[in-house]
Amino acid sequence: MPRFIKKSLKKAGSAPGTLVHVGDKRSDAVAISVMDYDTDFLRERKIDAIAEVFPLRDSPTTTWIDISGIHNLDLIEKTGAHFGIHPLTLEDVVNTGHRPKIEAFDNYLFIVLKMLQYDPDREQITSEQISLLLGPHWLISFQEVSGDIFDPVRERIRKGRLRIRNTGCDYLAYALIDAIVDHYFHILEKIGNHIELVEEAVTENPEVDILQTIHSLKSEVIYLRKQVWPLREIVNHMSKEDSDLIKESTHLFLGDVYDHVVQVIDTIESYRDLLGGMLDLYLSMQSNRMNEVMKVLTIIATIFIPITFVAGIYGMNFKNMPELEWGWGYGMAWLIMVVGAVCMLVFFRKKKWL
Repeated sequence: MPRFIKKSLKKAGSAPGTLVHVGDKRSDAVAISVMDYDTDFLRERKIDAIAEVFPLRDSPTTTWIDISGIHNLDLIEKTGAHFGIHPLTLEDVVNTGHRPKIEAFDNYLFIVLKMLQYDPDREQITSEQISLLLGPHWLISFQEVSGDIFDPVRERIRKGRLRIRNTGCDYLAYALIDAIVDHYFHILEKIGNHIELVEEAVTENPEVDILQTIHSLKSEVIYLRKQVWPLREIVNHMSKEDSDLIKESTHLFLGDVYDHVVQVIDTIESYRDLLGGMLDLYLSMQSNRMNEVMKVLTIIATIFIPITFVAGIYGMNFKNMPELEWGWGYGMAWLIMVVGAVCMLVFFRKKKWL
């Protein structure tokens, strides 16, 4: 449940725009990296103070400022003040409990995404909030921790690929979103492999612990759907956004990302239906197994009904009873009980109950 709902430490009645970090408590230093480039120029560096990037705000080159660590509220506040970021946006940046969304302002676009990773040890999906601020010539990305899936984008910039170096920040924003969406497919592949193994176990040997595995997988798929579903609206909005910050040439690429997001959502829905079907199959197989056990017990109990009847009659403590002193009485009683049991078995066989 903590993965679905994050508790806020913000006091009730606080002024809008109050910066309160909502998420895992961290004490590590904030890492800031900058890539400033155009078609023929690239400068990449790591900096210690955010003020070092302030002169790049009005630079005609494309500037990507990546900030890993949002627990330093003073740094976030200084960045927002220099780049003209609304206090409500900064409040959303440090609150990691937001669903993915997009908001348009006069001088920038604010995009919230979820970067997902699959933990194979715990067989669980972990989520990290990524906030993108898209300006005229700059893009600021905020991450919760260091380490991401953007290295292929950085390599494309370093290698001087014409399109990414010749286009602006809107194409860079597309490239980052596309990297996040592409990583969703890797997570789906791992979950799909796990589902196939569970499906084989359900059909071959449905043990009790499989039920817990199915529930865990279903929870992960629901969590994945919660993180990915709003992304379709975000990408669709960007591809149709009538803004000077997104060029017409970038809309085509955003449309391609939209198709990928729809494919991811369709796969998630298929997994959810498949897990629901496996759960029903498991419960049906357990019910059938129980019915088989009950059938055997019922047949055994039914066979013993005439035997118990005979034993009950001749076990009554009456002095004057026929055949009580008959020499063949014991053997005859056994004969009657065995014949009765055999007749019951033959009857069950003709009724196809056995």
